[in-house]
Amino acid sequence: MVIKRLLAGIGFGGASVETSLDSSVTVPGGSLQGTVVIEGGDVEQKVEQLTIGLQARVETEVGDQAVDSAMEFHRVRLGEGVALVPGQRFEVPFELFVPWETPVTTHRGRHLHHMNLGVNTRLHVAKAVDPGDLDPVAVQPLPAQAAILDSLFSLGFTFKHADLERGRLARTRQRLPFYQEIEFRSPRRYRGLNELELSLVTDEHGIDVVLELDKKPGLLFSEGRDTYHRFSVSHHEGAGRDWSGHLNQWIDSLAGSRNLL
Repeated sequence: MVIKRLLAGIGFGGASVETSLDSSVTVPGGSLQGTVVIEGGDVEQKVEQLTIGLQARVETEVGDQAVDSAMEFHRVRLGEGVALVPGQRFEVPFELFVPWETPVTTHRGRHLHHMNLGVNTRLHVAKAVDPGDLDPVAVQPLPAQAAILDSLFSLGFTFKHADLERGRLARTRQRLPFYQEIEFRSPRRYRGLNELELSLVTDEHGIDVVLELDKKPGLLFSEGRDTYHRFSVSHHEGAGRDWSGHLNQWIDSLAGSRNLL
């Protein structure tokens, strides 16, 4: 995938930046490779810094409203201090590490609606900063993440949407300032349940799985039951297990066979 931008409109003298990814598909803990091409414009200028990073759309609670904004969560410097003369061309190859906590944006070839994540390249010239464009990236789940998602689908849950929320999930290995929530509509077999929300907080060692049940009002549930369920698995353990039985047992105990008051 290629994005090319002309920078004359913000005083860059017609210089252009072109970012080309060898592949726009990656996984958490993986990498993205590509090339940034810079071409000089009409005047000589100095490239003070060239950076490339990952950016996502994150939801922030402001009062009673949710506001979406672009948030950069990983950036590296590719070069600096280069004189750019008219007509000159620079090619800068790169390999960008994808943090383990990077949210997934696709599952089994399906884009997770509302996820907007990609590579952003910025050129710092003459004390001005090109804001950059977003080169979309598809982040596929790791095997352990996919196993948990597959199990929910096998139980009859249907995907609703996914988003990133600014904040922290308690008692997890979270490091980034936001976390992902993947929302599912409940199948009819769980008569006391409206929806289920899933968060997967990942590092190089494994995954913290957080599930939240959105139960229907007016139903009788055992007192003291928590509608949250947290457990941790290693990548190896998570990938080699069918989680359907474990998840069904917990969900059914809270939202399966309940009668209306």
